[in-house]
Amino acid sequence: MGIIDDLRAKAVQFQKTICLPEALAARTLVAPATCGKLGFGPIVLVGNTDAIQERAREVGADISKAIIRDSATDPDYDKIVQTLVEIRKSKGLSVEAAKEALKDEIMYAAMLVKLGIVDGYVSGAVHSTADTLRPALQVIKAKPGIKTISAFFMIVLPESSPYYATQPVMFFADSALVQDPTPEQLADIAINTAHSWKAMMGTDPVVAFLSHSTKGSAKHEKVDKVVAGLHLAKAAAPEIEMDGEFQTDAALIAKVGAQKAPDSKVPGRANVLIFPDLDAANIGYKLVERLAGATAIGPVMSGMAKPVNDLSRGCKAEDIVDTVAVTACQAAGQ
Repeated sequence: MGIIDDLRAKAVQFQKTICLPEALAARTLVAPATCGKLGFGPIVLVGNTDAIQERAREVGADISKAIIRDSATDPDYDKIVQTLVEIRKSKGLSVEAAKEALKDEIMYAAMLVKLGIVDGYVSGAVHSTADTLRPALQVIKAKPGIKTISAFFMIVLPESSPYYATQPVMFFADSALVQDPTPEQLADIAINTAHSWKAMMGTDPVVAFLSHSTKGSAKHEKVDKVVAGLHLAKAAAPEIEMDGEFQTDAALIAKVGAQKAPDSKVPGRANVLIFPDLDAANIGYKLVERLAGATAIGPVMSGMAKPVNDLSRGCKAEDIVDTVAVTACQAAGQ
């Protein structure tokens, strides 16, 4: 069974309820039909019932197994409004302003997650990352003790890759949110992503901090930042196996690592790659996706109190299904 198939099988096992708020997008409507056929837990759509059902008929999507949350008929609507007012009282949010805010389906989805009515939400097929994440950051917020919300891409190598046998899947972070992380943020990103690996994959993470230097081979303030981040991460989470700084080949190829970092046990085993900044992570994951034919799932959020995930606006319905599976796995590992 491939990695994607395994994630889908876990989603069937966990039976988590995931919300898709962009309910009038054709891709979003096709996805629940596939989730239903696969046996996932319930999919919740947000919006006007008649409009969603009409749109589903137009695109030929079977949403009979999906649940529609329409504010006009939702029995929890008053509770949702009052809870939002309470959460945002420091901002002076009134009941009327809360009702206006809840016309945004993503905010509505965020409140469903906050109240435990659903286990997570997936958005971004037609909205920007900022629009997808803003409601979550306002009402769901970070896990206790987490200072930095981060994101990673799950990179699944094709079976033709020479590294498929040993490293068929890797997490690349932070590849979506933190532009130029400080050492403290790098440490948070590493710990967040390592915890996500454990929750989703069920095995121990092996974390490599990447740089243009391996164990002091180059001297630069950017190398110093990576080394400082590693030291902070090790101090905060000594139970996680991590090392650095590594050039990418030293982290991924055991023979190269043995030459460049002979005292490290991480080379050839790394499955979580921490990049020095967003530019490097974004360039890196897209190179692997396009040149190696890898599947890139994400960006997947780490550090949220409850799972919320973004989509590329170029995503296909199958990508939404896979992200629903990832979100269900995260919810099960909370």
